[in-house]
Amino acid sequence: MQFLSYLFWPNLPTSSYSHPKVLVMLVVCLGLMVGSFFLGLWRTKQQPITKKLSRTWASAAFWIGLVGAFLIVSRVEGIQFFSMRFLWVLWALAIAVYVILQIRIFRSRHYEVLPTERVEDPRGKYLPGKKKK
Repeated sequence: MQFLSYLFWPNLPTSSYSHPKVLVMLVVCLGLMVGSFFLGLWRTKQQPITKKLSRTWASAAFWIGLVGAFLIVSRVEGIQFFSMRFLWVLWALAIAVYVILQIRIFRSRHYEVLPTERVEDPRGKYLPGKKKK
């Protein structure tokens, strides 16, 4: 019971922006938001299969970073129900599910079209072909 009250307690003691954990999480979240733009640029230079499979990565990175930054700011500013620890658990669980699904989809659907070589046989025009029906 004490663990549940630890997760769902809405009145957490406020932290400060100078706390190392807060700074690291803010840098990670802002890095995800900025990195999403670079993911979009990277995607334009990929082959069509990779481009199709990675179309949600940039927007997902941006929204994960934005929600994380919102949770950090609400914790530091002392906004009660948005600073619950359970919301961090949901956030981390959503990231884990998204990453696992994307890895499975990428592994199952990613393929590369191999170039085929056609050998022109000079005897081919003299050999009999298929019968036309």
